[in-house]
Amino acid sequence: MTKRTIWWAIPLLAIAVSLFSQSTLAQNGQTTVTGAGGGVFPTGAAFNGVSLSALSFGMGVELPGDGSANGAFQSTLTGTSTTGIARSIVVVGNPTSGSGQGGGPATYSGLCSVDLGDGAPPLSNVPFTVTMAKLPDGKWDLTLTLGATRLPAAAVTAGSVTGIDLISKEGVHHAQP
Repeated sequence: MTKRTIWWAIPLLAIAVSLFSQSTLAQNGQTTVTGAGGGVFPTGAAFNGVSLSALSFGMGVELPGDGSANGAFQSTLTGTSTTGIARSIVVVGNPTSGSGQGGGPATYSGLCSVDLGDGAPPLSNVPFTVTMAKLPDGKWDLTLTLGATRLPAAAVTAGSVTGIDLISKEGVHHAQP
């Protein structure tokens, strides 16, 4: 799968997950987190010898409220290697567990592949965790952990994130921008 294919697939997946019928999603405590966009890392963020400056992401994740998660997550981390070469690290993951609430925060984890962008084969079955949190000013941040490396929260500066909390008692859903 090419990077271009991934860029088209992730937003389409996010849209598809967000458009599930209300009857399919109407379970007490169910949250769906969708989004596509970009953000910036604070100074000092690094992964595997690459000084990170920014990321782009796409996600469509269903959190049924029972500790499980279904969906997809993709992110491209951009930065510079210790030798001064621009690098893009591509992370593609399938969440299997998580929790969340309408409006955030939402946390999910599973296994991912990590293409370090250095010509080596991608790393597979790398544990990952994503936490999406809505800040008091209404903006979002994304915290990504890859294996034992927890990256600092990236401030989402482009695109959008949506959390939906569905409550089955009244059959009503509440969208949280």
